[in-house]
Amino acid sequence: MTLHLCTTYNIPAPPTQAIRQRSKMSRSWSCMALLVVALSAQLGASDLSTGYYSRSCPNLESIVRGVVTQKMDDNIRTIGSTIRLFFHDCFVEGCDASVLIRSTPGNPTEMDADDNKSLAFEGYETVRIAKVAVEAACPDLVSCADILTIATRDAIALSGGPFYPVELGRLDGLSSTASSVAGKLPQATSTLNEMVAMFRAHGLTMSDIVALSAAHTVGLAHCGKFRDRVYGSPADATLNPKYAAFLRTKCPADGSSDPPVLMDQATPALFDNQYYRNLQDGGGLLASDQLLYNDNRTRPLVNSWANSTAAFSRGFVDAIVKLGRVGVKSGSDGNIRKQCDVFN
Repeated sequence: MTLHLCTTYNIPAPPTQAIRQRSKMSRSWSCMALLVVALSAQLGASDLSTGYYSRSCPNLESIVRGVVTQKMDDNIRTIGSTIRLFFHDCFVEGCDASVLIRSTPGNPTEMDADDNKSLAFEGYETVRIAKVAVEAACPDLVSCADILTIATRDAIALSGGPFYPVELGRLDGLSSTASSVAGKLPQATSTLNEMVAMFRAHGLTMSDIVALSAAHTVGLAHCGKFRDRVYGSPADATLNPKYAAFLRTKCPADGSSDPPVLMDQATPALFDNQYYRNLQDGGGLLASDQLLYNDNRTRPLVNSWANSTAAFSRGFVDAIVKLGRVGVKSGSDGNIRKQCDVFN
């Protein structure tokens, strides 16, 4: 298998129109805990439906798609940054757009938590512009949480990934604190067991970990997230030596700069299953990526999805729809914000 490397670090041109069109307590206690998680997710999901705005705002999805398309033309980082924003939102207090709230004096919000400081501007800006456009057509009807959900689906589909119906009907959360983020998000060095525990807390499985990690096929990571793999003594033995040599040309050993590096050097602007083929060749950028191939529990699924785009698409859609049901706010637990970055 060949590891594909770019000779220079360049953000690729926006996708073409053709690409867009491809659209241990006792076991009983453990079981009870999992049941509670599943029931909680089910209660939130019961308020969602794919036709939620079909009468009240029938052009909603086309409005958001138009904004995402324009933002992708302006800056290709829109793809990965929007998807990552959705994941970070859902994993902390649920899919309620709480990550979009700006800090105020005395209230540092999720946006400014250490684990969220690397979230790119393009994701936030995509949702902000889409909200303005949606408000002009359908004032006070559509939540920022739903707009982020639609924008995420469109970023995936417009970059060559699967198109899937989105479940809508979320309300925006009423709180956002930086302190709520700590320990809630996977890290570049997380073990598989640590990730399993984080995902299980949201009713997600090991298969969902493998599926959702594929979002890294259109992402970037700063050198600080993987420098130890390249310059450690010894260097990470699971990292392809040719890839390690390439990364050393991008990241200074002394940490004097922390530039971003494409996580998929082969097809960086396409949402595809190349991510898994990279793992097979020791080309996972983060340690938490590569372990999905190195661990016998997840390697079979990596191999299966590396060999079948159709199987990968089915697995990914199943996982991201489940993710979108996490911690959904309804009733008095939420509202519809007039502006996504401030509470009403």
